[in-house]
Amino acid sequence: MSDRIRVLVHGTGFAGQGHAEAFRDAGAEVVGIVGRTPNVIQKVTADMGIPYGGTDWMTALKACKPDVVSIATPGGAHFEPIKQAIASGCHVFCDKPLTADGKTAMELYELAEAKGIKTAFAASFRYMPEVLHAKRLVADGAIGEPLEVECISHFNLERDIPYGWSHQRSEGGGRLNNNFTHKLSIVTSVIGEKIDAIMGEVRDDMGKAPIVKGVHNFKTRRDHIPENLDDPNLEWGESDVEWSYNVTARIDSPMASQPVTALFKHGGLQPRFHEDYIAFYGSKGTIYIKGHYGSGPLYLYGESKSWEETPLPADIAASLPDVDGDTERNWRYLIREFVKDIQGETVAPYQGFKEGAQYQQLIDIIRKNNSWTDVSDLT
Repeated sequence: MSDRIRVLVHGTGFAGQGHAEAFRDAGAEVVGIVGRTPNVIQKVTADMGIPYGGTDWMTALKACKPDVVSIATPGGAHFEPIKQAIASGCHVFCDKPLTADGKTAMELYELAEAKGIKTAFAASFRYMPEVLHAKRLVADGAIGEPLEVECISHFNLERDIPYGWSHQRSEGGGRLNNNFTHKLSIVTSVIGEKIDAIMGEVRDDMGKAPIVKGVHNFKTRRDHIPENLDDPNLEWGESDVEWSYNVTARIDSPMASQPVTALFKHGGLQPRFHEDYIAFYGSKGTIYIKGHYGSGPLYLYGESKSWEETPLPADIAASLPDVDGDTERNWRYLIREFVKDIQGETVAPYQGFKEGAQYQQLIDIIRKNNSWTDVSDLT
């Protein structure tokens, strides 16, 4: 009998396969995978050498007896499988969002706490190399006292990507669930984890999208955009989520005497003119990282009063999992820590269902769009 941690994966797409490879990289044994479509399951299990594949989650839990479950489906499909896994005593690794709303996310957090299981919430772009670098620089006082943060991004997503979970609030769609979660995680990892206050507004710039069958992999959905969007037989689905958002948060930082102001501005469908970026402003300097998730390079404005590109420290580079792709590397980083923690090793704090539930509650608040003050009567 193997003494390796046994993992059951829920989801057979890009995320499910990525989670499986990440757990294997951490030394765990992937004992099964569950999905919706039998022929897809057959192909994935054959290609990846996974011994069990099925379409029924409870049957898989009983058959595979995993120590850990890895949830890699859209957010709207998370609640029941996670609840069942917790009841079975499994530790849970879950991709963002935790669920589709704050109430169900809090229920899962409370159930996990009561059961005493370990959880990990994969808003994992906080493990980008230059974000780790920025965290060290801020902690070392490179910018003095943190004052404010900017996260600016424009994705220019195709308006005609096929209708699916990303267009539906009940399925965990929307840019807050699938962009803001990472951005907030990045900022709190550098500045401090305690969020004091938040306000924001959202906008649905999409309206509708064509309904196309056969879209399985989220990353290749662009390949399924219909050639003739004027076809009278084409069906359309209505979007009910945000594709743009503007959010301001106040974050308590142990390195600052007053809360740090963080601005998050994202246009999912709007084109960018300059590069996306993340900037940390302080009393003595500023860190500027190119890229919407901080892919780099990183520039420091400090005592020299000029912008200087700052190379990634060798020890941070050496700590990174060796795999292509930012998403895949970040999964592996967090899963490595999660597995070590389950095995009783001491690891740095990582995000779990506590943060996942908090994020869903924050998203519920932002989506209310009630931060405005009516000034139309002012003269």
